[in-house]
Amino acid sequence: MPKMALSMGTLLLYLLCWAKWSSSMEIPEEAFVQERIQQPPTITNHSPKRHVVYPTDDFVIKCEARGNPAPQFTWTKDGKEYDPSRDHRVTTVSNSGTFIIKNSNGNLKAFQGRYRCYASNDLGVAISEEIVFITATIPRFPKESAKRIEVEEGDPVVLPCNPPSGPPPLNIYWMTRKIQRIQQSSRASQGLNGDLYFSNVQSSDSRNDYLCFAHFSRTRTIAQKEPISLVVKPFVLPNDTESPGSDIDLSAANSIKDRPPRFLTPFGSSSEIIALRGETLELECIAEGLPTPQISWTKIDGDMPKRKATEENFNKTLKIINVTELDDGKYECKAENVFDTVKHAFSVRVEAAPYWIKKPRSKVYFLEENAELECEVGGQPQPQVQWKVNGKPLNETKPTINRKVSQGVITLKNLQLNDSAVYQCEASNKHGSILANAIVNVLNLAPMMLTPDDQKYIAVEGKIAHLHCKVFGSPSPTVFWLKEDMETALEGQNYFVHKNGTLEIKDVQREDGGFYTCWATNILGNGTTTSMLEVRVATEIVVPPEDLMIRKSAVAQFKCHAEYDSAFENDFELSWKKDGDKIYSDQTENDRIVMDGDIIQIINVSEDDEGVYTCTARTSLDVVTADAKLVVIDVPGPPKDLELSVLNNQNIRLDWQPGDDHNSPITDFIVEETTFEPERWHEKTKVDGNTTSVILQLSPYVTYQFRISAVNEVGKGHPSVPSKKLTTISAVPEKNPKNVRGEGTNIDNMKISWEPLKPIDWNGPGLKYKVSWRRQGANATWNEQIVTKHHYFVTNTSTFVPYDIKVQALNDIGPGPEPKIVTGYSGEDIPEAAPLNVAVEIMNSTLIKVTWSEVPKEKIRGHLQGYKIVYWKTRSLLERRKRYVEKHVLTFNGQRSHGMVPGLEPYSEYGLTVMVFNRKGDGPQSGPIHFKTPEGVPEQPAFLQIANFAKNSVTLIWGPPAKPNGFLTGYLLKYQLINDTEEIGALNSINITDPDATKIVVSDLDTSSKYKFYLNAYTRAGSGKLITEEGTTVVEGGKGKWKISDAVNVSQNFHILEGLEPGSEYTIRLMAKNWFDNSSIFEDVIETRGKAYAGIHAGISTQGWFIGLMCAVALLTLILLIACFIKRNKGGKYSVKDKEDARADPEAQPMKEETFGEYGDNEDKPLKESQQTLNEAMKPTGSDDSLAEYGDGGSEGQFNEDGSFIGQYSGSKEKDAADENGSSIATSPIKA
Repeated sequence: MPKMALSMGTLLLYLLCWAKWSSSMEIPEEAFVQERIQQPPTITNHSPKRHVVYPTDDFVIKCEARGNPAPQFTWTKDGKEYDPSRDHRVTTVSNSGTFIIKNSNGNLKAFQGRYRCYASNDLGVAISEEIVFITATIPRFPKESAKRIEVEEGDPVVLPCNPPSGPPPLNIYWMTRKIQRIQQSSRASQGLNGDLYFSNVQSSDSRNDYLCFAHFSRTRTIAQKEPISLVVKPFVLPNDTESPGSDIDLSAANSIKDRPPRFLTPFGSSSEIIALRGETLELECIAEGLPTPQISWTKIDGDMPKRKATEENFNKTLKIINVTELDDGKYECKAENVFDTVKHAFSVRVEAAPYWIKKPRSKVYFLEENAELECEVGGQPQPQVQWKVNGKPLNETKPTINRKVSQGVITLKNLQLNDSAVYQCEASNKHGSILANAIVNVLNLAPMMLTPDDQKYIAVEGKIAHLHCKVFGSPSPTVFWLKEDMETALEGQNYFVHKNGTLEIKDVQREDGGFYTCWATNILGNGTTTSMLEVRVATEIVVPPEDLMIRKSAVAQFKCHAEYDSAFENDFELSWKKDGDKIYSDQTENDRIVMDGDIIQIINVSEDDEGVYTCTARTSLDVVTADAKLVVIDVPGPPKDLELSVLNNQNIRLDWQPGDDHNSPITDFIVEETTFEPERWHEKTKVDGNTTSVILQLSPYVTYQFRISAVNEVGKGHPSVPSKKLTTISAVPEKNPKNVRGEGTNIDNMKISWEPLKPIDWNGPGLKYKVSWRRQGANATWNEQIVTKHHYFVTNTSTFVPYDIKVQALNDIGPGPEPKIVTGYSGEDIPEAAPLNVAVEIMNSTLIKVTWSEVPKEKIRGHLQGYKIVYWKTRSLLERRKRYVEKHVLTFNGQRSHGMVPGLEPYSEYGLTVMVFNRKGDGPQSGPIHFKTPEGVPEQPAFLQIANFAKNSVTLIWGPPAKPNGFLTGYLLKYQLINDTEEIGALNSINITDPDATKIVVSDLDTSSKYKFYLNAYTRAGSGKLITEEGTTVVEGGKGKWKISDAVNVSQNFHILEGLEPGSEYTIRLMAKNWFDNSSIFEDVIETRGKAYAGIHAGISTQGWFIGLMCAVALLTLILLIACFIKRNKGGKYSVKDKEDARADPEAQPMKEETFGEYGDNEDKPLKESQQTLNEAMKPTGSDDSLAEYGDGGSEGQFNEDGSFIGQYSGSKEKDAADENGSSIATSPIKA
């Protein structure tokens, strides 16, 4: 690396400025490593000035020093020379002045004294402060017998401790044998001297184990005093001649013992105290008296020191820490009780051991320079100051021309190399001494570059870079910096050279990278060192975390993404802090805190998670941070400090203080109350969240308690602690009972009832009700009765007579307001008349309208409830002999004169009666009316099956409808081709005029084709519901003759057919045995093998093993087939039950509007869109009127408001099954 040249002009400029910039300096450690620079000795370590040791300890007296040449060590003891190396009782340490005194070398007392260490070399002598070596024994209490102190109750007493002497600090404790502290108070407490003072004793103070323990922490010892027994004797009144066992009036005794205060310590009225500067001052006043005196402190001549003075030990001790001269003055303690006051004055004078005001400093000076050593000390009394040079007093040394001493200052002029020396300044007074060594080291030295050459520094953009240049020389060298090939020193606001030579570059940029040279120069020469600066991209947080406000128990997530120089790839670190405390990766709190890359998640946040989260992106050279605040919001905390203020008899004011809003403003306060059920709270009122008081109106004679909950946007918080209970005074009732009514329970009484008042409305004790009644329209006087229940029976009344009724609340305070009059009725009886003029109007084959004349009100003898129609079927007009006895009842509520009766059977004869009813029961029935319903359309045929299949024809059989609903006039059969193709065949019709026909052959069908057949019956009223069936004609060439095998037992799962022709096709069908009551369960087409095939394998087929194998295969195949059709049967296909359901009683099925396709099998599939519908010829039967106009529903059969029947009649209009232009027809499996 090339050294940079310095122009002659620049060098001369810095040499001219040398005198101004140079200054004395200390020799750095590195200078001793590079060259042998002479230096006077410097003491680096020595023992403390005062050292107390015990015979069990080894004691080390230290003295360490440095210098060049290496120092030699000598000692003095008590002012006389002492050579530890010649004392066989001690052990010295090489290259050191330290020596060790072994406790095994004999009595340590022989080593007591004042020691001083001297470290010397060719340039001077340094000395230590005096080390006072004192030996001591282990502190112990003197042997003494147990002490017994007797004192009379109420008198003062002091239990002495008298601890042994020992090194401070000393702590004293008064305890019992069970190592329990003696409880202290203003009456009984421990003094600074360790004694236990009683201002006045009580009988409870008697015990025989008062133990004083002295704890010396430096010696790690505890000394125990022999126990003191304190006996407190009862006070005996003067001239008391009673026996000792007699009772004593303690109050009288105490009144005699009462006395003014008197100080137990200190004695007299004043004291003088000397306090040392920097130490702690403790003033103590302990007084006796009865009652126990109270102590207080004041400063007479000034203010009590602030923040330094405290009162301790029940105000008996005034403690002032770090005493200064400002704490001088007069302090006064005052002890007082009800009888008198005593005072004691302390005159405090603050003195001080010597302390430094200006301490002489060691320096390195260059040749012909001037030096000045200052030594200024403080202390009280004023310390004596003595100068020494190389350990000897100045007055005992040879005077020098260039040295002058005056008032604590030594001046040295025109220093030469031989003027190097060690000067000492020592000051002392009665409280101690201090000593300082000041080295005057005269050197001539060209600049020494202590920073190694070719140093490499790395900095980041925008930060500060420091390039070091540590140099030493005498005179002190001047340092300046050059960059690259520049000839002038660096200057400007971005460059600053520190006194130690370090170059500081502010706001580093890329162009600041490169080579720098540090120049150091003085009058004896110059030196250089070169450094290289590399500038890297600064780390930057590009996605800082954002402040979060989140609900408690939610998940908080912060993201912090940083970009940094690629050179920091291996030492980049992203970390997080919360409120300044680092969050460690293993600090998961049961996996509640998750750190993943640049994301941190806090799961289930709580109030403890609130704070400032700091993202720290760190490299080896720079650190950037970004903060985000996490605020956790939650329901408010409970309000507090509930206070009740009574305004008047029925109004109070409730005040409170809001609780913590948990970072979400309080929007409302909910005031709740509890009265008669302490555990049940009810909302009283709600007020705005800015309100902290509310006026509440209360009811008389109620004990209230209130609590308040706060509400914010998160929700309702926990309620406050309940308020104190408040009971209001009594008053008359303000309300009367509600829902007063009168109604009879028998024909000759009336029950007057009402809702009882709630306890909150009683308003006072002794709640009762005054019941009043009179008959309406008779100008009768009021009858009155006072009751405690909430009902009253009026007896001997006429049947169903109106009464005026009123009920008034009253309590022990008085009656409530005047009640309202209501109307009640006496007991009811059953109606005594039946409706007249009953008539029937036939609406259609299943619906009639019944009319009647209303029964007069007086005949009803009660509250009209409605009318009932009783009807019954006498016979079917198709069945001459069968009779019916079942009766049906329809109820019509309210006052009316007609009703609709639906759900009748067509072509039948009926009878009916009408009656009125009230709350008591039904009245007499009207005379019976008989009527007949007209014919209706028939139900669907009982069944439809294909009895035989041929090549181009099928034979259909069916059963007549179970309910023809009239005389059958014939059947209509329709059919169409439904092969699985895109096209559907045309719909063909066959009109069967014979009503007794149950069989037909349908011809001219396509061979091996699938057809669907539709059949419905007709009466004179029209066509009935459809029934459908599907089937396939046999294949071309088939014989078309069915053969029936022997019956197969239901437990069998296979059957073998024999006698089939080889090479032929057969249709196999499995059917139930009853031909007319089943459909095909299973059907399939098979083909037997030809003769040629049989001939080839004739040899094998005749073998027994082959026949057995084939039988097994056939058995497995049949089992599989049976399982398949059973599964399909469970799914609803080929179900025999569907056929049985089709023949079920039509009366059990609701009459509803259905399309033709709904009459088929429920598994029928929809046909293609081109298929024609089959409902074109369906004609409506019965009335076209909607049943919405048919009257109220009743109890036995439900009707709506206008009488229409609900659930048994829907008024559907039946449609023809042969609508050529309708929707597609569903297909079903083949049925026989």
